[in-house]
Amino acid sequence: KKDAGSASGGKPEAAGANIKKEASSKDLSAASAVKKEPKRVPDHLKADDAETQKRIAKRLEKQRLPQRTVAQRKVRLFNHLHQYEREVSLTGSFSFSSGGIHPVIIKLGLQYAEGVICGSNARCLAMLAAFKQVIQDYTTPPQKELSRDLEATIKPYISFLNQCRLMSVSMGNAVKHLKHHITHMPNNLKDHEAKKKLLETIDSYIKERILLSAVAISKYVQDEAKIKDGDVILVYSCSSIVRKVLCDAWNQGKKFKVIVVDARPKMEGKEMLRRLVRAGIPCSYFMINAASYAMQEATKVMLGAHALLANGCVMSRVGTSQIALIAKACNVPVLVCCETYKFCERGQTDSFVYNELGDPDDLVFIGNKTPYLNDWRDYNSLTLLNLVYDVTPPEFISLVITELGLIPCTSVPVVLRMKQAETNET
Repeated sequence: KKDAGSASGGKPEAAGANIKKEASSKDLSAASAVKKEPKRVPDHLKADDAETQKRIAKRLEKQRLPQRTVAQRKVRLFNHLHQYEREVSLTGSFSFSSGGIHPVIIKLGLQYAEGVICGSNARCLAMLAAFKQVIQDYTTPPQKELSRDLEATIKPYISFLNQCRLMSVSMGNAVKHLKHHITHMPNNLKDHEAKKKLLETIDSYIKERILLSAVAISKYVQDEAKIKDGDVILVYSCSSIVRKVLCDAWNQGKKFKVIVVDARPKMEGKEMLRRLVRAGIPCSYFMINAASYAMQEATKVMLGAHALLANGCVMSRVGTSQIALIAKACNVPVLVCCETYKFCERGQTDSFVYNELGDPDDLVFIGNKTPYLNDWRDYNSLTLLNLVYDVTPPEFISLVITELGLIPCTSVPVVLRMKQAETNET
């Protein structure tokens, strides 16, 4: 009986121990799941979070990069976005030593910050050209592998460019492509062979994803007769791909007119107008506040894009959504020309959560007229907002023209899956 009692008494204890073990294992798995959960909000959208800013400051200090002066006067709705004061001493603390930032990256960052290089394609091409120079000048240290050390070398360069101006979607995709090839570089290759292979990778990316894509988009426009004789095409601001499409169509003998719509503060449409007139295309020029009157003459609208988002929205320079809205109200079809390397996995429905804030002082100067807002900082109740991009919903877009063909906005996830499959195969 005692043995039976002890045996029966031991069973609940063993069962309790098992339950405790299962509970502890569940807690550990839950804790690991919490740790592995990806960030819902990236750090560059947490400008109003003190802990995140401290972490970023430490990382920049570790990389020996200067931290830019944060703007003191921002619109409260956009406190989560970074906005910097325009300053001359962006690179004042740099020492041009062997362990510092490469001079070509410093030059490129300053050109980004001052707006000398703007536009998604131009910024991406300039960045890839700078990285080509970096790779040519790179030498693998003794007892280190190129695939690991080169990636670590490029990291502070990317951080510096982000400090100068937030990287575009096209630049982010190009950096991912370059990093993928760096990390998958075979270790048995010699230094000059690996560098040559990386340079060829960058050249092929520029040729296939950017230059030939523009040629293919222009060819699809001609083959599908999207530009006909007698058309009046309305364009907004300055887009390199739209300009190429229009010039190629004109050189093919198509007779049409172009309405260039422009907006402050950058007035990029003047450059578009100058290049189209130089090509011999008859043009007229409107400001965006007269877009509704200009739209009555237009037969179609052609727009460029900063990025195409996974939910079908088009992210482009601010004012694009207004043009698309007016076109929709006037029953004018809206065609967006965009290369697939600008497609993004991020979804967005508004222009508030993710955007870029330009310099508010750009809004002050209005040409030869008196700058009435010159002393706007003296008024505590006044803040200026200079948004760089806006988001156009897919129902305002009739068609997207890419190097893969003519697709609706909703086909972005399909294209992204195809590209991911190609990357996995290589």
